[in-house]
Amino acid sequence: MQSDMTGAGRGGRRQAALIRRATARDGKRLTALVRKSRAYEGPYAPMVSGYRVGPDYIETHRVFVAADETGAVLGFYALLLDPPELDLMFVADSAQGRGIGRLLVAHMVAEAKAAGIEAVRVVAHPPAEGFYLSVGARRTGTVRARPPAVMWDRPELVIDTN
Repeated sequence: MQSDMTGAGRGGRRQAALIRRATARDGKRLTALVRKSRAYEGPYAPMVSGYRVGPDYIETHRVFVAADETGAVLGFYALLLDPPELDLMFVADSAQGRGIGRLLVAHMVAEAKAAGIEAVRVVAHPPAEGFYLSVGARRTGTVRARPPAVMWDRPELVIDTN
């Protein structure tokens, strides 16, 4: 599924994006986006310092990329089908506030619905909880920290596809 989408972010700024299925060749760019994310600075940095979005991950899961007209990656997400979960979602720092996250969530909901999924679980990065709530997620609980991999509790949410 490839689709042209335009979204409005905070302040009405719009960003055109092509959402396409990721390929193995995208792995290095997606890994760089994760590792350089300002959302994971400070105490959150250890969680992504060695993180890798490899070709094997991309080929195994439904990973979609939002790119601009030049092909620059603006963001991506990974949807797991069994059980249904939004495993990864990142928006490039330079594209924050332009509606890319909302476009990715809308695309993810459409993909999940097409796969017969009624709801998608999201275990969110704590600072991202407000974003997920703003796109229609509802809080269902808390996933407790699991040191040393994850040192903090995370909000658990669900996004309905209907």
